[in-house]
Amino acid sequence: MSRQNRIETRLTDHFQPERLSVINESHLHAGHHNADSEGDATFDGAGETHFRIRIVAAAFADLSRVDRHRAVNAVLKDELDSGLHAMAVEASAPGEPTRW
Repeated sequence: MSRQNRIETRLTDHFQPERLSVINESHLHAGHHNADSEGDATFDGAGETHFRIRIVAAAFADLSRVDRHRAVNAVLKDELDSGLHAMAVEASAPGEPTRW
């Protein structure tokens, strides 16, 4: 199972979202310095290391933006510990305006 599929499954199982979009943005980071490599290596944009997560779920009602991010990070801790480098999280409660 791909990292993207695992992320989608974990978020769905935990938050039961009304809407969920998990977008692999790794290719947008091609050419960036790779701190995990020796020397002047740069990231080639391949793989599943950078994601944008857009999620609307009742679980986010009454949570601050920071607490919403913390909740998503907690659910995806195993992924963050095993190579997921970055996530942009856009978390909303039902009825809140979204930009997507």
